[in-house]
Amino acid sequence: QVQLVESGGGLVQPGGSLTLTCTASGSIFSINAMDWYRQAPGKQRELVAEVATGGITNYAHSVKGRFTISRDNAKTTVYLQMNSLGPEDTAVYYCNALISSPFQRNVYKNYWGQGTQVTVSS
Repeated sequence: QVQLVESGGGLVQPGGSLTLTCTASGSIFSINAMDWYRQAPGKQRELVAEVATGGITNYAHSVKGRFTISRDNAKTTVYLQMNSLGPEDTAVYYCNALISSPFQRNVYKNYWGQGTQVTVSS
């Protein structure tokens, strides 16, 4: 079993900052890309940022320059530093990762965290 556990969401005022954390645990051999998605009420889930194993990052246009994604050296934890937050950033944020198990080392499966709520409001 593999688990992705997110933390760090909450209520923040416009212009404020938050850091989200997602840690993968369980039967893991290798983790490929780790991503953050978000879903606002009434909208589709969208990719916010992604980081590949080699450290290459990619951002949605709406967050570029405000959000920073990073991974720890063990590559099992991914962070999302969010600055200059606005009401349009209000959403449930989900961690996503491609993970292979020790029993199928070349087969990567898609895993999701449970989501963490980020609310930007005065």
